[in-house]
Amino acid sequence: MLAGSGYRGRVPFDQYHEPPEELGEEARTFARICTSLLEETEAIGWYAQRLAVEQDPEARAIMQNAQQEEFKHFAMDLEFLLRRTPKWRAALEQVLFTEGDIVELGEEAEEAADEAG
Repeated sequence: MLAGSGYRGRVPFDQYHEPPEELGEEARTFARICTSLLEETEAIGWYAQRLAVEQDPEARAIMQNAQQEEFKHFAMDLEFLLRRTPKWRAALEQVLFTEGDIVELGEEAEEAADEAG
């Protein structure tokens, strides 16, 4: 255990806002996948920064390959969450992989999510 790491007999990162023992398994799994999604996003950003400054072609190829893995993990986490949250899927279907003004599409997505329940 490293001094100052913040670990005090609990999970080393806070992924719950309520006492975990009071949450059902489904809620805990959902929280874990949300945390994983955030971690994948961070990793993608870290690789983008590394790639922006790395000059060695072989090192860049390795980093690009690793970043691609993070994209895949991000996609799997997101799909897991969307399959369990129909309102999210309804909203995202209105914005992702479409053409047009992103803000306007977002407004339409809110309506679609409300209609989804």
